[in-house]
Amino acid sequence: MTTGFNVRVYGIMINEKKQVLVSDEYIRGGYYTKFPGGGLEFGEGTLECIVREWQEELGQDVKVVEHIYTTDFFQISAFDNVTQIISIYYLVTPVSAFTAPTIDKPFDFVVPAGTEEMESARWIDWEDFSSAAVTLPIDKVVADMVKEKY
Repeated sequence: MTTGFNVRVYGIMINEKKQVLVSDEYIRGGYYTKFPGGGLEFGEGTLECIVREWQEELGQDVKVVEHIYTTDFFQISAFDNVTQIISIYYLVTPVSAFTAPTIDKPFDFVVPAGTEEMESARWIDWEDFSSAAVTLPIDKVVADMVKEKY
């Protein structure tokens, strides 16, 4: 059995309407609401990673405003049970007008047979946003921090 670390980098975007952007994702048979972002690739820094991930997932150029949080507790991967997850969260802002397509209701998409992964962005109104709005344990910690700080 091989163990290791998986470094994840996520962006928190709060728009002018005081809404928070999340990503509703279907991954390997499960449904998750999380913050946009993904895995750090070998050879890149965390700031490069968040810019690349937002471009890949949303077609959106962003810049980092500030660091919000880095995981400070042990979290095993929900997907393999042998990898430790380290997540880094940044507050991001769009470089140009936000144009990524969004859905209005959670998981408002159809997953075609044989599809392993699918995702769609969704804005959550500030009053509806809380740790209950996201699925993953580290995201829940960050959601509480975001509500308290912003």
